[in-house]
Amino acid sequence: MYVFDSSPFSAMFKSFYRGRFPSLWVRFDALIDSGGIVSTREVRRELERYEEEACVAWLPDHRDVFATPTAEEGRFVADIYRVPHFQQNIEMKKLQKGGLNADPFVIAKAAVDGLTVVTLERAPPNSARIPNICQHFAVRCINLEQFMEREGWKF
Repeated sequence: MYVFDSSPFSAMFKSFYRGRFPSLWVRFDALIDSGGIVSTREVRRELERYEEEACVAWLPDHRDVFATPTAEEGRFVADIYRVPHFQQNIEMKKLQKGGLNADPFVIAKAAVDGLTVVTLERAPPNSARIPNICQHFAVRCINLEQFMEREGWKF
């Protein structure tokens, strides 16, 4: 159903504390357990660098959420990089973040598996952000609030 980028995971752990939003976490955990939320190995690597203790502590018990990219996903990442505009901007982002760049892998997983990307990134005109790339390749992309709305979550 959904492929999470690192930003919504980060927002969940930073802003929606388990002790204060238990019903949100019950629903989130149920979607994780049912396979309704997946991600990529590259997102896990980005999350491991975050200083958010709750997120880092959660990761070891949820390794199965973060799949290793398939060959088909790798080919789709190559398709993204074939667009010169996306290649240039994604490579610069990768350099600025110390070599980690999960974005093309998140998009590729969604494209190959017919899933929806969930990210907090916005789509400025002529940019190479996740929503821009998703739009170019006709991959569904929503933000965290839209995700909660689609799931019918109200708290």
